[in-house]
Amino acid sequence: MQKFNIIIILILGLLAARSDAPREQLVTLGQAFQNLNIQIREQTLSPDSAQMRFQAILKELREVSEPYRQQICQGDSIGFVFPLRDYDAEQIGGNGSGFRPFGFNLFDHSVQGSHPAHDIFIYDRNQDCIDDQTDKPVDVLAMRPGVVVATETNWTPESSYRGGNFVWIYDPCLDGLFYYAHHSRVMVQTGDQVVAGQKIAEVGRTGFNAAKARSGTHLHLMYLQLTPEAVPVPINTYDWLAAATILR
Repeated sequence: MQKFNIIIILILGLLAARSDAPREQLVTLGQAFQNLNIQIREQTLSPDSAQMRFQAILKELREVSEPYRQQICQGDSIGFVFPLRDYDAEQIGGNGSGFRPFGFNLFDHSVQGSHPAHDIFIYDRNQDCIDDQTDKPVDVLAMRPGVVVATETNWTPESSYRGGNFVWIYDPCLDGLFYYAHHSRVMVQTGDQVVAGQKIAEVGRTGFNAAKARSGTHLHLMYLQLTPEAVPVPINTYDWLAAATILR
């Protein structure tokens, strides 16, 4: 059954590669999304204004992605792929207890304390971002098909922001956003259409806290479900991760 699911994923991927969603519009919307992230992070935009701008961008993204959605979102056959190659749910920090959504506000950077995500740790005792068992970097895989709406690839140790190098992917089937963070390398660009199981990055230690010695090397994974009004709501992905297909 697992092999069958992987075949389905690959077939859907070939179809997605021929999607009619206009890349230029996706790139433009992605740039707007990225600029909004920067404004939120630098607190140059009020939370209310940031939310209104976010909703406008995501509503337009829904419309632009509609041909892609119609092409790949047939039935419930896509499933989930575990986001780290050769890893499984046993490496989720705190057995899933790390998910703390209370107080989360995507639009107010001054609000801290929540953790609406899961950290998935790799075997990296010397913190060189190389797997101790394979002596290779660990691939970050897209859990679902979607459209890359933002990336960060130029994080430096002097940077104070928390996400480091990251990837945001809009899933038109679930109508939500996946956020993958702390990468050493990013392999995708804004506007790319990815398939479930595709390599999008390599696990790293980028980000204000993730770079510190007290932090184990991990992938930070968050999913935000959009309401009909395009308001983001954090969802606990633990059950998805526990049931996901593992790629090796």
